[in-house]
Amino acid sequence: MNVQGLAKLSLLDYPGKLCCTIFTGGCNLRCPFCHNAPLVVGKDLERQQIEWDAIIQFLKSRAKLLDAVCISGGEPTLQNGLLSRIGEIKALGFLVKLDTNGTNPQLLTELAETGLVDYIALDIKNAPAKYALTAGVEQLDLSPVRDSVAFLLSGTVDYEFRTTVVKEFHEVGDLLAIAQWLKGAKRYFLQQFVDSGNVLSPGLHAYSDAEMRYFKTILQPVIPSVELRGIG
Repeated sequence: MNVQGLAKLSLLDYPGKLCCTIFTGGCNLRCPFCHNAPLVVGKDLERQQIEWDAIIQFLKSRAKLLDAVCISGGEPTLQNGLLSRIGEIKALGFLVKLDTNGTNPQLLTELAETGLVDYIALDIKNAPAKYALTAGVEQLDLSPVRDSVAFLLSGTVDYEFRTTVVKEFHEVGDLLAIAQWLKGAKRYFLQQFVDSGNVLSPGLHAYSDAEMRYFKTILQPVIPSVELRGIG
């Protein structure tokens, strides 16, 4: 598995848990607002990797201090050997959360039904009509993402949906369309865009805190559980 980074402690990546976060390299989407551009299109993704043995040794040293491991990216479901690596993490007693774009519903189903993941966070890029544009892939087949959404809504595994809201890509109508798509969701987060300095397409803009709160208000009749992230 291509591991490009390790955040040794996070209070935010797994709701209610102390966790570390493993970052994998490579992604099949090219979202212009992606804040981890080096993990998506970095020139040295194959050469600059963290050895898996080092990850396991770190986890063993934190077995009594951390509750969980978050696997993020990039897109982790592209990684060869993901199931076996997660199996090793689970054997050490950790909960596992997976961050994903939802393009591999078969793997998500297998991970959930075998108990290898305890929590899945699925990024919803935009309303279906604008999905390809927002994901940066012209000929995107949305059916796998639809399948992943339907699977999570079935309640087989704990989950959340989340959308990073960017002025250049999202309008009120788009957010309402997403809400209709995700109707009945257990958790849905609107995330305020932050320019990390490593975005794929610089020059994008965030909505204000007040605008984000307005978006929450208009979505609540459809998804009462909607919440905000990144708001001061």
